Amino acid sequence: MLKKTLLAATALLALAGGAAAQDLKEFRVGILGGENETDRLRNYACLSDHLKKEFGFEKVSLFPAADYDGVIQGLLGGTLDFAELGASGYAAVAIKDPKAVTPILTTQQEDGSTGYYSIGLALKSSGIKTIKDAKGKKLGYADPDSTSGYLVPLTQIPKDTGMPNDKFFASTQFNGGHENNLLAAYDGKVDVAVDDSSGLGDFKDGYTSGTFRKEVDKGAVDPNKLVEVWRSPLIPNGPLVVRNALGSEWQTKLTDFFLKLPTADAKCFSAIEGGAFKGYVKVKPDFYNAVIEVRKAAIGG
Repeated sequence: MLKKTLLAATALLALAGGAAAQDLKEFRVGILGGENETDRLRNYACLSDHLKKEFGFEKVSLFPAADYDGVIQGLLGGTLDFAELGASGYAAVAIKDPKAVTPILTTQQEDGSTGYYSIGLALKSSGIKTIKDAKGKKLGYADPDSTSGYLVPLTQIPKDTGMPNDKFFASTQFNGGHENNLLAAYDGKVDVAVDDSSGLGDFKDGYTSGTFRKEVDKGAVDPNKLVEVWRSPLIPNGPLVVRNALGSEWQTKLTDFFLKLPTADAKCFSAIEGGAFKGYVKVKPDFYNAVIEVRKAAIGG
C-alpha cells in the first residue's frame, strides 16, 4: 500500500511539473557579457518578439549580464531559463551542478564545422608577427569564464611559447569581455588580445563571425591596422542551454523553434549570433567533456 501511495505521489508531482511548464508566463533569457549592453539588447529584441509570438509568453525578459558569471549564476540559481553559453561557461555550470541545464543546440559554421578558434590580435604597427614575438609584452584576456578569451589561451599558448603565460608575458589582464579586450589591443593598452573567431573567410572582413567580425561591421576597428599573431586548435562551439526544471517538453519545443529560426528570420539569427553561420545543430552534453576536463584541471569550477 505504501509503495502504491508513493508511486501515486510521484505521478502527481510529475503532472504538476508538466502543468507548470505548460503554464510558463515569463521566459527569462540570459545574455553573456562581452559586448556593450545596448548592442546586446538590440540584437536580441527580435528573438524576444519571436518567442512571444511562438509560445504566447506574456513576457520575455532579457538579462544582459555584466560578465559571464552573471549568466552562469542565474542558470544555477534558477533565475534564468535559457542562455547561449561558451563551452567553458557551460563547463562551469556542469561542474557545479550537472543537473542544472541541458545543452540542446550549437551553431554550425558555414563550412559545416561545429567549432571555432581563439585568435591573438595585435596592432600591425607593434611589429609583433607571431606569438613568440610578444615575449615580455602585455596579454589581454576577455573574461575568466570565456573559452576563447581565457581558458584556451591559458592552456594552449604555452604549447607554442614553451612557458606559462604569466612567465612569458610581462603581464596579463582581464579587460571585461571580448569587445573591450579587442579594443584594448586596438588602443594600445595591451599588446595582444585573444578573441573568438570562426577563422573562416577574409581577415579584412573580421572573418565570418566572432567579436572581431562584429567590431569590423560596426566600424569600431579597422582590420588593416591589425594582424593575427596566434591561433588555437579548434574549439567546440558553445551550447544553447535550457534549465532542466522547465522539463523535457520545453527542451523539445525550444529545440524545434531554434532549428527553424535561421530560415524563418535569417536577419534575426545573424543578429543574435554575430556573423554568418549555417544554422543550428543538435548537441549532447558529452560534446563538451574535453572542455570540462580542461577547465577542471586548469581553473576548477
